[in-house]
Amino acid sequence: MTQETGTGRPRWVWGLAALVGVVLVAVVALVVTRQVRDDGPRRTAGPVATTASPTPSPTPSPTPPPGAAITGPLNLLLVGVDTRVSVPGWEPHGDAVLILHVPAGLDRAYLFSLPRDLVVDIPAFPKSGYRGGRTKLTHAMSYGSRVPGKPKNPSAAQGYELLRSTVAGYTGLRFDAGAVITFNGFDRLVDTLGGVDLYVDQRVPSLHRRPDGRYRDPAPGGGGYTGPQMVYEKGERHLNGWQALDYSRQRYITGGDYARQRHQQQLLRALAAKILGENLAREPERVDQVVAALGDTLVYAGGPRIVDLAYALGGLSADRITLVGLPGDGVGKGSSYRGEQLTKVGKDFLPALKAGRAESYLDAHPELRVKN
Repeated sequence: MTQETGTGRPRWVWGLAALVGVVLVAVVALVVTRQVRDDGPRRTAGPVATTASPTPSPTPSPTPPPGAAITGPLNLLLVGVDTRVSVPGWEPHGDAVLILHVPAGLDRAYLFSLPRDLVVDIPAFPKSGYRGGRTKLTHAMSYGSRVPGKPKNPSAAQGYELLRSTVAGYTGLRFDAGAVITFNGFDRLVDTLGGVDLYVDQRVPSLHRRPDGRYRDPAPGGGGYTGPQMVYEKGERHLNGWQALDYSRQRYITGGDYARQRHQQQLLRALAAKILGENLAREPERVDQVVAALGDTLVYAGGPRIVDLAYALGGLSADRITLVGLPGDGVGKGSSYRGEQLTKVGKDFLPALKAGRAESYLDAHPELRVKN
């Protein structure tokens, strides 16, 4: 039987909210429901009494609930990768790097992004033959994915290892779990949920799609695209799968990649609200549909069992996930662009977060809180 919270929601649904920030939620749904159904306590018939006063059986020690040993703070790393499966040997790039930090009380969370073009020190990685260097964060996934002797078979999981080490070195955070999300299947996941409701906070023209969802034609000479383009107007919108994916990928807009980071965070929180609004616990077929859709999208990159994480974060709901936008600016000399760097107010958030002072820091810098 699925464990219930005091509000009547199944406990795994509350764990869902916490992990949607890294889109581990549908996996949580699958694992927790299957664990409860398949591995939960089973009642067995006791021995048949042969006397009027049977010898009492010893009372079994109570089994600790899943996640009982997990304490905060926790840091979860989500990487959205650009994997062009149609191109043999294409190395994955870290297109989106998001971090979910859960403080010691496990009752709230902070979700923030690092710019894909953030200039960082990438450590040497013998597994791939990479010697280390200072360059854009997005390349860490690519450099780490290279498998010696197998140039046409890069490993996203191996690339994640180097990216995780790079992000840990930059932020000073230790990561307890993480996941790699590809764009393959993400639109199907959103469609399986019936779309997502989202407040579009600025006008966003699509570089890639027409209003009917078809891809735009490449412009002659390789200079972008041509033809009608989809435009996401400001306001409350209901987005289907391809629209949600397309909207969250646009960075050639006002605000550039920082606006895209904000939109990705808003989309993830909207997905949390959507999943919490679904009565999936009582609809096994819907759970299977969501998990099947996610199967093309997500690879869990290690850490505690997801069922344990879900239960440990059982009291965390979607409205307790604070979205944080870290400001930055370009790095380079003259017209030579090298990448991005966080501003002082953005970078100083990281040690404050690690020290457990995130809330007071955001109170002092309210502009970092992402609205909508």
